[in-house]
Amino acid sequence: MGFDFKTTKDIAVPRKLIDQVIGQDQGVEIIKKAAKQRRNVFLLGDPGTGKSMLAQAMAELLPVEELEDILVYPNYLDPNTPKIRVLPAGEGRKVVEAEKQKDISGQGNMRLGASLMLLVLLSIPWLMLYAGWVSELMAAASLVVAGLLGIGVVMAMQVRISPEKSMAPKLLIDNSNRKVAPFVDGTGARAGALLGDVKHDPLQSGGLGTPPHLRVVPGMIHRAHKGVLFIDEISALSPKSQQDLLTAMQEKRFPITGQSELSSGAMVRTEPVPCDFVLVAAGNELDIQKLHPALRSRIRGYGYEIYLNNTMLDTPKNRETLARFVAQEVVKDGKIPHFTKDGVEAIILEAKKRAGRKNRLTLRLRDLGGLVRAAGDIAVSEGARYVTAKHVEKAKKLARTLEEQVADKYIEQRKEYNVLITHGSKIGRVNGLAVLGNGGLVLPIEASISKSQGGHEGKVIATGKLGEIAKEAVLNVSAIIKKYKGKALVGKDIHIQFLQTYEGVEGDSASISVATALISAIEGIPVKQNIAMTGSITVRGEVLPVGGVTPKVEAAVDAGIDTVIIPESNKDDIFLDKRRKKKVRIITVSNIVDVVDAALVNSKKKKQLLKTLKKVLE
Repeated sequence: MGFDFKTTKDIAVPRKLIDQVIGQDQGVEIIKKAAKQRRNVFLLGDPGTGKSMLAQAMAELLPVEELEDILVYPNYLDPNTPKIRVLPAGEGRKVVEAEKQKDISGQGNMRLGASLMLLVLLSIPWLMLYAGWVSELMAAASLVVAGLLGIGVVMAMQVRISPEKSMAPKLLIDNSNRKVAPFVDGTGARAGALLGDVKHDPLQSGGLGTPPHLRVVPGMIHRAHKGVLFIDEISALSPKSQQDLLTAMQEKRFPITGQSELSSGAMVRTEPVPCDFVLVAAGNELDIQKLHPALRSRIRGYGYEIYLNNTMLDTPKNRETLARFVAQEVVKDGKIPHFTKDGVEAIILEAKKRAGRKNRLTLRLRDLGGLVRAAGDIAVSEGARYVTAKHVEKAKKLARTLEEQVADKYIEQRKEYNVLITHGSKIGRVNGLAVLGNGGLVLPIEASISKSQGGHEGKVIATGKLGEIAKEAVLNVSAIIKKYKGKALVGKDIHIQFLQTYEGVEGDSASISVATALISAIEGIPVKQNIAMTGSITVRGEVLPVGGVTPKVEAAVDAGIDTVIIPESNKDDIFLDKRRKKKVRIITVSNIVDVVDAALVNSKKKKQLLKTLKKVLE
């Protein structure tokens, strides 16, 4: 480690979110500038790299002195167009309370009047009887009628003065006692939640309904007024919602109306409601393609676009920041113990492995944070005072991704039915390696050569649910084979089968596996089955680097394979735990000749084959 500490309790955690962001130095600087100048921002990056954290950090940087309260008032001239009033933060609540007190006073007078009216109505029959104007029977009947009439009047008054009938203003946005500018996450919001709505009123007719201004509900764009509106996967918004969002950004005001055309709320449309927010949109490359051009233009023209890093250099300083990240996660969670130094080192080793590149540390910190919490939960269950490297190792097994668990099931099933062979040798059969999600997978591949049927010149037949890139890789391999065999393959079909690939195959990392299987099938030289391999190949036979080397090697070890062939360029990309390191031998290769030399069983035919390949590929 680049600095000394006993546990993460010794590491100071910054109070501001902007200082807690890891590995996004450029993004942090731009967010600071954008907050100062109130600029919109588009964040492009992988999940878990800090997009929402940057947006929340921006809200902390905005001034709270500019916050405002927003009230909606009844409009006596046009009830379906409620009026909007803006006050400094904290003043709105005072106004509403004052208006409610007036309502209470008025309601008290109305109740007193209703009581007096009831008393008068009940007194009239007795006075008439006393004066001798009516008989006792008539007086009694009049008393009943007066009582019923009086009760009706009182009930009508009660409806009239009910809270639902209050004509006091409604506080739409309350920013009193707020210490940080609003941060509103509008990810996945529907139109009503995003733009505001007016509740449906089934008792609209006859004067029994709730006043229109009390049915107005602010949208996220209004609640984010003077703050930050964050929308991840922004292209998921409907085209109309994107257009309305653009209008709100341009005008900084947007009226609220009912979103359902069949609702009585759609009859109400308020005056324009302030919504002066900063938009922090986020997504991936697909979101850029689906984003409304005018909306993106608005962001670019009045803000910044930031491409977030998914890895950072493996330096002492960056290791320090990862140690601080562990401390931050412990503090945020509040339910797990602090980590010892060796526990932090285990997390950093996992960060190296998940980066998938040499001298790099992953910045997909949400996933890494999940490992931190899983290790902490294990420590809590064991009653440990601190989280150690042993807890992290247990957590890696406990918190395996769904893809890794699926891969385990595949390996178990293939072993059970002898689909996976890890010892001996076999002609035309190779253990390839692939990645399923974040986990590795052993991918058996078989090849054979047969005489063409129907007199055609021969073709390449590949089966096993292949993606476009995988199909192209097979054709590239076939070109190499035809180059070294020449006329010997005329009139013959090349068959390649990816066994039990229900999950599908994509990418070109199985290229050297396919090439080796074909060469073995053509020459009749067996392939060692204790070997698995991964690597891309050019039409000149050069082996190129591939991704996901570490999970692939781990899958091979877990399947019982003791030797793995990888590209020379990937030699520094492997990060294995001590247990797996002891069980596997890594062979690096730079061309197909090296692959054949390592994978095929030694024989005179193999020596001759190597000479031929070297000449052809020179």
